[in-house]
Amino acid sequence: MPPVNRFQSPENRRVAVVGGAGGIGRALVSALLDQRARVAILDLPASLARHEPPAGTLVRALDATDESQVRAAFAAVQDAWGGLDALVNLAGFAKEKAPVGATPRATWDEVMDGNLTAAYLCSQAALPLLRAGDAPAIVNMSSGLAVKPTPGYGPYSVAKAGVLALTRLLAAENAPAIRVNAVAPAAVDTAFLKGGTGRGGDEANGPARLDLDAYLKTVPLARLAQPEDVVGPILFLLSPAAAYVTGQTLHVNGGLWMN
Repeated sequence: MPPVNRFQSPENRRVAVVGGAGGIGRALVSALLDQRARVAILDLPASLARHEPPAGTLVRALDATDESQVRAAFAAVQDAWGGLDALVNLAGFAKEKAPVGATPRATWDEVMDGNLTAAYLCSQAALPLLRAGDAPAIVNMSSGLAVKPTPGYGPYSVAKAGVLALTRLLAAENAPAIRVNAVAPAAVDTAFLKGGTGRGGDEANGPARLDLDAYLKTVPLARLAQPEDVVGPILFLLSPAAAYVTGQTLHVNGGLWMN
């Protein structure tokens, strides 16, 4: 029997990607399919309609803030595959910039639900499936704004900081069976910067949420992140190469924030 290559994920790995029709999600799904993984794409109906999922993927329309929809979606994955080997929580969005003092409660709750509550619900629903999996792992999507908050992004920064705490809790509670880590990117060149794939953002012509020229002057690597820059770290954290990594946050920000 040939030795196991710890730097390559096994074929036919069962991976659920929540937010798999978004900018980072599509790049991740493509990379997983290249690795011959089985991929379930769980995303908003509008996202799935805007970007048709690749053939051969398991697709389920899902609002990740709705507990009944989340449970139904993961029940469908259970029926199809009998378990999961990996979960990637990419769902999340920000709203228009405003200081905390001027942020309506409804906006605060909406952003919290769309980022932190969604990660909690999807992780909770996936845990029984992951326990039936092979070397199971979760990767949650946080943000550099979780550790370096920027005025105007209050609820998003706080929600993504909560995702980091949730990640550490899940890692501690589910060790040694399930590894749980997070990726925290800076700004990535996707529809997220213009409103989000499934929430009415104009991917081609909409205004960006930030002054890109000013932003890039602060980034040591002097460019905006591309989706593939985030996909690589996610694949690493899912892979056998990260078998001794859990409860950690991998920052992907071109040197914008160093620790």
